[in-house]
Amino acid sequence: MILSLLLAATAPVAVSHQDTPALDRAVAAFTGHAIGDDGGARTAIDARLRLAQCPTVAISWRTERHDAVVVACSGPSWRLFVPVIGTPAASAAAPGTSRVAYAPPVKLEPVIKRGDPVTIEAGDSGFSISREGVAIGDAAPGERFMVRVDGTRTPVQAVAVETGHATLPGWAD
Repeated sequence: MILSLLLAATAPVAVSHQDTPALDRAVAAFTGHAIGDDGGARTAIDARLRLAQCPTVAISWRTERHDAVVVACSGPSWRLFVPVIGTPAASAAAPGTSRVAYAPPVKLEPVIKRGDPVTIEAGDSGFSISREGVAIGDAAPGERFMVRVDGTRTPVQAVAVETGHATLPGWAD
């Protein structure tokens, strides 16, 4: 009995993570376009992510503009935002056909520029957090960029909201 307890204690624990290539295939099936194509995901989901295994993944459009796909799991709780290339535009398809054309996204002017002081804020009803930092790159509204925050070794990723203000990814719905 003691031997079996020792073997159980030293046996490697199998860590089960979500299969990111399977998520890529699910996003491609949802959008109807391959990664890198107009209407498809901009890039593959980062294979370095260690998401907890999810029995049922939900996929939906982030907004009616179809600019990103939300891949979510309710138990265990996690979600990803997968940016999509191009946005749906009016199509000149013949009546009775279901053709969708994609127009190039409109490039917005940066509201945050490299070296600008930035306040990163996130919160919900009942709580809020904020940190001050310095932008490492330029960003238009809704774009991600890195912020150097005092007291931390690695920069923090943020989403530009307006001049001098940003939020954490996932908090700007």
